[in-house]
Amino acid sequence: GTVLYEKNSDERNYPASITKIMTTLLALENSDLNEVVTFSDDAINNTEGSGIYRDYGEQMTMEQCLYAVMLNSANECAYAVAEHVGGTVEHFVDMMNEKAAELGCTNTHFANPHGLFDENHYTTAHDMALIAKAAYQNETFRIITGTARYTIPPTNKHDEPTDLQNHNEMLYPFKTLKYRYEYCTGGKTGYTDIARSTLVTYAEKDGMSLVCVVMHTESPNQWTDSRNLFDYAFDNFQLFNIADNETRYMDSEAVEVGALNNNKAFVDIDANANIVLPKTTDFNDAASEITYDDVSENVVGTLAYTYAGRQVGKADIVTTGAVVDGYIFDNQSEVEQETDTEEETVSTVRIR
Repeated sequence: GTVLYEKNSDERNYPASITKIMTTLLALENSDLNEVVTFSDDAINNTEGSGIYRDYGEQMTMEQCLYAVMLNSANECAYAVAEHVGGTVEHFVDMMNEKAAELGCTNTHFANPHGLFDENHYTTAHDMALIAKAAYQNETFRIITGTARYTIPPTNKHDEPTDLQNHNEMLYPFKTLKYRYEYCTGGKTGYTDIARSTLVTYAEKDGMSLVCVVMHTESPNQWTDSRNLFDYAFDNFQLFNIADNETRYMDSEAVEVGALNNNKAFVDIDANANIVLPKTTDFNDAASEITYDDVSENVVGTLAYTYAGRQVGKADIVTTGAVVDGYIFDNQSEVEQETDTEEETVSTVRIR
């Protein structure tokens, strides 16, 4: 969640087809890949631009539709997916806006599932990064966006298979090898006459996963700017695993109490949590504090880290499931002699 570089990141722009990242995320969260999607008349009649030439009443699986959406930017497929998942496109658009708000977007409003121009369809680079980050946490999304080629088998309307090629030049040489980036793991392109070129790209190197968002630029700047931003980030920042490096909240001295001290810790730091810092710094250069804003059954608090006044990562403090083994004399507070109604003496042990 750390922002490594930003410029005009809260400026409102038209996203064009990078909109389809949100469409795909919602479809993955609210449908099964094997579900059959039927193309309505509206899906064919109300879309233009990029597509794979589907026909009225054509049927494809959700999986095939989403590959067409992400690789070939198929507008009719995005429309059909929206109708299938939302019941109506209008309801699906409401779902898009609700999801954007849930993810923390503050200057985003979607009006359609494909990104064709609408003056009420806009977002920002910052908000789009939040959406792209959430999508990348979905394993199926990562597989789809990172696929270079995919073939849709014959359908009820097409006798021949349909070959798809990823249009992201940083991942796959759709038109040229010039912009291919060895660390690229996926992304989504976009273009309309008004939005100009837009691009969301993912890259991974040295265990660090980054997302880059470029909006309203002229080709080929979407490729060259993204490469320069990735190189800057990978060259100047490093990842630290919090659980492996954090010692400030641990007991400095272990206390040996014999056989009774055989219980593991009740809480631990999320082993998968990281922070990212400049390569000229050390882990302990980051300031940290414990917050209790997002506690749950398994999360008792959060370690939040900042550096130079900027958030650089956080880690949940999670329960381990450890259980204390009972022992009859542990913390025995008192032993009393009580007498019952038959004048028999009974020993009562109270534990606290």
